[in-house]
Amino acid sequence: MGTAIIIILGVLLVGGAVTLTIVGLRRPQAEEQDRELLARLEEFSAAGEEVDLRKLELSQPFTQRVIYPMARKLGEIAIRFTPQKMLQSISRKLELAGSPAGLDATMILAAQFIVAAVFAGIVILVFSVGSTVWPITRIILLTIGIAAVGFYFPQLYLTSKVGRRQKEIRKAMPDALDLLTICVEAGLGFDAALAKVSEKWQTELSLAFARCIREIQLGKTRRESLRDMADRIGIPEMTSFVAAVIQSEQLGVSMSKVLRIQADQMRTKRRQLAEEEAHKAPIKMLLPMGGCIFPSLMIVLLTPAGIRLVQGFMQ
Repeated sequence: MGTAIIIILGVLLVGGAVTLTIVGLRRPQAEEQDRELLARLEEFSAAGEEVDLRKLELSQPFTQRVIYPMARKLGEIAIRFTPQKMLQSISRKLELAGSPAGLDATMILAAQFIVAAVFAGIVILVFSVGSTVWPITRIILLTIGIAAVGFYFPQLYLTSKVGRRQKEIRKAMPDALDLLTICVEAGLGFDAALAKVSEKWQTELSLAFARCIREIQLGKTRRESLRDMADRIGIPEMTSFVAAVIQSEQLGVSMSKVLRIQADQMRTKRRQLAEEEAHKAPIKMLLPMGGCIFPSLMIVLLTPAGIRLVQGFMQ
């Protein structure tokens, strides 16, 4: 009876996944038309060539043709049952992570449910084919627990992306501000110097500068663009830099002097963070040493003594 219920649960999970797949493939949204597809259409039209839409669509990667539309459809269904506070938290994390791979909140929600279903399906499959007999209640509770762990995996991925992005920006800021100072001292305006820095590297910081410049070109004031950039990055160093630039603009203080002071302060902060990480290294090494090296040493040292003791008792 218990095995039959487990198999039924597995079939329901598989059936639900197949149903979502069919819905995602049969009802594509207009927003799923990728910008790349539109660009190719314009390219063919400009060249005067005949456009084969089917061939053009099939030339796209499989993920853009099938996976992304299906995930977005599942996310749109999940949004209806998701609290607004959770959606805002996901959107905020995506903003801080720099929207990796063009993901949005709907796709993250879809990934959460998909990973949870995969984890639950693995547990059900293990108990279906295994010889271990557990009470059905315990199996259901274990499946729910594993599915809950899988549900939060995409959130952990976003959190790690946010940390890596902020660490990269924090590390790149002193050098970027040095170049910004040189450009300003050479006679460039602040906006032109910011654009020059964004062209110099291909980093998260240069991408943030480039977006800020685009917003200024589209009509947003420099103050609003800089504050929005600091909000999207979310580190104190960037907030301090933006506040200093805005204050310098308001009070008429020399921009190059302000930028040089900011670069020196951030270089000092970066050195302090490096020293802090170096001081933490011995503590982090205790776990692998205690869990791997010390037991191995004890085995190597005590095994000969143990063999001699056994031989002494046997004689």
